Amino acid sequence: MTSISPQEAVERALALSRADDCVVIADESSTANLRWAGNTLTTNGVTRASRLTVIALRAAAGGVRSGVVSRAAVTADDIEDLVRSAEAVADENEPAEDAVPLVTADSAPRSGGAWDDAPAETGIGVYAGFAPALGEAFGRAEAAGHRLYGFANHVVTSTFLGTSAGLRLRHDQPTGLLELNAKGAGGSAWAGTGTRDFADVDVARLTGDLARRLSWGERRIDLPAGRYETILPPSAVADLMIYLYWSAGAQDARDGRTVFSAPGGTRVGEKLANLPVTLSSDPGAAGLECAPFVIAHASSRESSVFDNGLPLAATDWITDGTLTALTQTRHSAGRTGLPPTPPVDNLIMTGPQGGASLEDMVARTGRGLLLTCLWYIREVDPQRLLLTGLTRDGVYLVEDGEVVGAVNNFRFNESPVDLLSRLSEVGSTAPTLPREWSDYFTRAAMPALRVPDFNMSTVSQAS
Repeated sequence: MTSISPQEAVERALALSRADDCVVIADESSTANLRWAGNTLTTNGVTRASRLTVIALRAAAGGVRSGVVSRAAVTADDIEDLVRSAEAVADENEPAEDAVPLVTADSAPRSGGAWDDAPAETGIGVYAGFAPALGEAFGRAEAAGHRLYGFANHVVTSTFLGTSAGLRLRHDQPTGLLELNAKGAGGSAWAGTGTRDFADVDVARLTGDLARRLSWGERRIDLPAGRYETILPPSAVADLMIYLYWSAGAQDARDGRTVFSAPGGTRVGEKLANLPVTLSSDPGAAGLECAPFVIAHASSRESSVFDNGLPLAATDWITDGTLTALTQTRHSAGRTGLPPTPPVDNLIMTGPQGGASLEDMVARTGRGLLLTCLWYIREVDPQRLLLTGLTRDGVYLVEDGEVVGAVNNFRFNESPVDLLSRLSEVGSTAPTLPREWSDYFTRAAMPALRVPDFNMSTVSQAS
């Protein structure tokens, strides 16, 4: 906040409120980034941003009206106008469907950091170990006749949440990602990873994998559309499972709108996968840590401003192949009869203990396809969760346990829910970065999956 700390902004907004209840969220962010092209660093920079959100709640005939107003770079003199604007919006709205009593201090989790400490920050120094390794990778790529392109981004956001019910919670969230693209005679290849601080990023391993894939691509093979045994690497699995997760709202399922709907209710308790896979979220998962309480700047069908500060716990969405929970608020829990299970900002998929590595899965393949990643994923049919999209940056043909060349790209048509019922192998779980959803979701750990009949519906001309 300009000329005022985020904690002071929260307290001042609460003090100025004339609503029956009030929620205030202050976000302070700093970002450091690097970009490169053609084996040369092109840009780097550091930015800062702040945003103050006021949620005014007014008792009214028939319920509680809510009004939400959020503004960037708020000064001390701007706060009263922001509060009054939120109250005016509340006065104009109909009673909120998701209204429940605010979370109280005695039921909230312990704050993730000291309330009075200054916001956490990042800077170019986060790349102190990464940048020299990247420079060495440029040299290796140049010698091999390859070109590296990509970017690294690191954001640290400190969120301060205060309410008229007495909550004072704070969370510091580091979010980093790296995307690398290599081009050469063998076409293009992609690798990416999420990270909290870049200390765990192995540039040599990632660029070595890219070089190997470019060598595979030097032999080109054309294949027609059809159903192929396909190995989906963790990144592609993440993109599909994240979309499943985003579509797993209990309220929409109860209302008959989604693949998780059943007559008069939901499919919770139904077996979805033929292998014992578990899909879960955990705020405390090592390397994937995220906010341990609800931070809701606005209400939706899966989140509620009234739930701000509600503790988040480790949650299995699918347990050993059976659907065990759907995302929902305290309000929707009252409608579905299921416990409140708000979304958590990470996603982890595991299979039977001792799953094989991606390399071992390839070595056991008689004939099939190995993908790199998916992109341009779009929903075709919400009732089946049928998705379409394209393969990108390398589809490889495997014969007798060896990659024998690169094939053309495809458009696919598949439902991640239906895929779960057709799995023939689940590999070992590893942290990964979803290619399609990396702008929104970076904290994921997934296995590679073998599908005996993945539907490559048409040949794509995309490179």
